[in-house]
Amino acid sequence: MKPFVGRARELQRLKDLSTSGRACLAVIKGRRRIGKSRLAEEHGKDKIFLPFSGLAPVKGMTAQDQRNAFARELARLFHIPPLTFLDWSDAFAHLSRHLTKKPTVILFDEISWMGLKDPTFISKLKVWWDLVLQNHPSVLLILCGSISTWIDKNIINSTAFFGRVSLYLELTELSIPESRKLLDIQGFKGSTLDFFKILSITGGVPWYLEQIQVHQSADENIKRLCFEKNGLLVHEFERIFNDLFSSRGEIYKKIITLLSQGMKHRSALQRLVGYSPSGTLTQHLKALEICGFVSKHPDWSLKTGKPGKSTLYRLCDNYLRFYIHYIEPNLTKIEQNSLSDVPLSSLPGWEPMLGFQLENILLKNRSLLYKALGIHAQDIVMDNPYFQKASERKKGCQIDYLIQMHSNTIFVCEVKMRRRELSLEIIEAMKSKIASLQLPKGFGASPVLFYLGSISDALLSSRYFYRMIDIADLCD
Repeated sequence: MKPFVGRARELQRLKDLSTSGRACLAVIKGRRRIGKSRLAEEHGKDKIFLPFSGLAPVKGMTAQDQRNAFARELARLFHIPPLTFLDWSDAFAHLSRHLTKKPTVILFDEISWMGLKDPTFISKLKVWWDLVLQNHPSVLLILCGSISTWIDKNIINSTAFFGRVSLYLELTELSIPESRKLLDIQGFKGSTLDFFKILSITGGVPWYLEQIQVHQSADENIKRLCFEKNGLLVHEFERIFNDLFSSRGEIYKKIITLLSQGMKHRSALQRLVGYSPSGTLTQHLKALEICGFVSKHPDWSLKTGKPGKSTLYRLCDNYLRFYIHYIEPNLTKIEQNSLSDVPLSSLPGWEPMLGFQLENILLKNRSLLYKALGIHAQDIVMDNPYFQKASERKKGCQIDYLIQMHSNTIFVCEVKMRRRELSLEIIEAMKSKIASLQLPKGFGASPVLFYLGSISDALLSSRYFYRMIDIADLCD
């Protein structure tokens, strides 16, 4: 079995269900490769574990194909002759005959595929739960899926399952320390810089991290996965969008591509996509948000601390952004294996891209930033990337990360990742940003530098920054 890292809270909540003395139903959502089924497997390792998975949709696939796949897995699990089910009720009934009083975990993975093209699947699953599984107090039924919009519509927000689901889990990426631990368990011996190079492309997605070969350097791994013909991450983007969004994949890819250029308001996206004012774009953005690819960041007033009327949307998935900027434009060269000898550092904008990707990772690990600054979440009014629009009375400015405290302290945070030494020029850039900020009366701005790499003695002794935090320390 592959190493398992993190998810302590999620495992405890599943354990609580399995020891509750009653049949329970749990739903696990999350992006592709995030480890949903692996979490269920880890929980079920000391129990009877019965995993079933839907088949990825392809042209010509029928509901019977899905039932046949279920039947084959059932026969394999219980060492019985091959079966054929023409109806999902029959399939569920046959599985019921093999249940015992021992603690059991039943996993239906990629449930949206399992119920493909059978409009009666959900209602029959509900009847099976109500009439059969509820009478098996040792059973935990886990429903998983990457198509979170389908799960929301058909399970979470469905009247059929109202009041029946005991636990909802939405898996996010592993934290920085958890990602480092997973690589260390695999035998990774690279430097902190190598680790963050890898993380800048993979994010904290467990399956991506598991593809790292520890005898290769960070650059060699990135080349093998992203810039060689048949590299595992070369065509991952297409698989994600074909599997999740099927015929609507193109419009979702267009939105993702636009957001890869930077955060945008809904109105700007609407204009660029070419949609008329309606709820369609909002629905698409919500779907991408549910899948974990896009995050939204409300504007807010420093004076009142309250959210504004507009919201900025951000592409928060590191792999997707990396694909759009570096893999997709080079697909022809990749197919010809003509990038194998090209240094990654020679690719256009490579170092700034790594810095931006690092910033994205830090935003997903805010609790680590709070700890490094010695602050607590309950003392924070708002924290997000901050954009101040230019007007006749104020300059425009963009802050990598701004934290507004109830004490009227504003932490103005800059994120830097550089191979060369960082020196005093960063102070002038930060002074310019703070001077542009329109701070309410009585507020104070404290500059903070999160850096990866080396800093000069002059910068270290300048005493300008409230804190200079080495990102390498966040790995511990």
